[in-house]
Amino acid sequence: MKERIVRTFSTSDLSRKSGDIIASALQSPVSISQRGKPRLIMLSVEQYEALTARSADERLVGATADMPADLVQDIGCAIDDYLLDITPQS
Repeated sequence: MKERIVRTFSTSDLSRKSGDIIASALQSPVSISQRGKPRLIMLSVEQYEALTARSADERLVGATADMPADLVQDIGCAIDDYLLDITPQS
């Protein structure tokens, strides 16, 4: 799977750099953070339509309650690693 680097802006950047944020979002999804935590993703209409056009048959859905404990732990670690990667460091 190709790793995607998401550019991050703060909510205060929205008023000061809206043109830059829109230009970035037209190229690839942009993360909007509030108080250092990711809150929103901004993406182009084409990217959104591509995401929503996928049929349900292409997605795999499961409940963590039905998964083996080691898989749940692996998923939790992956989410934590992802959040650390996208959260701006002070």
